[in-house]
Amino acid sequence: MKIIQAIEVVDLIGDGSTIMIGGFLGCGSPDGIIDELISNRKKAFTIITNDTAFPDKGVGKLIVARGAKKVIASHIGTNPETQRQMIEKEIEVELVPQGTLVEKIRAGGIGLGGILTPTGVGTTVENAKQKITVDGKDYLLELPLRADFALIKAKRADYYGNLQFALTARNFNPIMALAADKVIVEVEEIVPVGSISPDDVHLSGVFVDYVIVGGRK
Repeated sequence: MKIIQAIEVVDLIGDGSTIMIGGFLGCGSPDGIIDELISNRKKAFTIITNDTAFPDKGVGKLIVARGAKKVIASHIGTNPETQRQMIEKEIEVELVPQGTLVEKIRAGGIGLGGILTPTGVGTTVENAKQKITVDGKDYLLELPLRADFALIKAKRADYYGNLQFALTARNFNPIMALAADKVIVEVEEIVPVGSISPDDVHLSGVFVDYVIVGGRK
């Protein structure tokens, strides 16, 4: 685990990268990292995220700044700018049910070849999917998701990179850290090793590559 400044993220993440960004409607999103990407006009990202938040919050800011060429998310209903860009074909949007999305990410993180889900069976969704029957019940094969980078937000880290998340920030942030080649974490503070109780270590430092200290978001 290496401690870096937010500006250094710009040199790590190239245009066109696939990035996972944690958070739920902006809660638990690494806003400091997002702001640096916007300030330095980074673009053409494929973004994997639960949602695109709001135009002025979280991933939504990156959408407004035209930083994405494609979004894979469970919903975009709270961000009219994502909807506008999709309708105008300025951005590609792939909508994935929330439970399926997190399982696709988990599959990518632990090395599975995919997951089987009944969600979407009998709808137009199945037209583009492989259907598999198990014990007489139909399932759709959903392929795993991985990314070049996971950009996540944690409450605190110790100097080994062990992370503690706060409340709903645990929804997507920890699982995304398993499914990316490099993990960059924005934290509110870094504390001495041992300061985080073992019961409160929500993600082991073995998954963390870089840590940035940012303010409360």
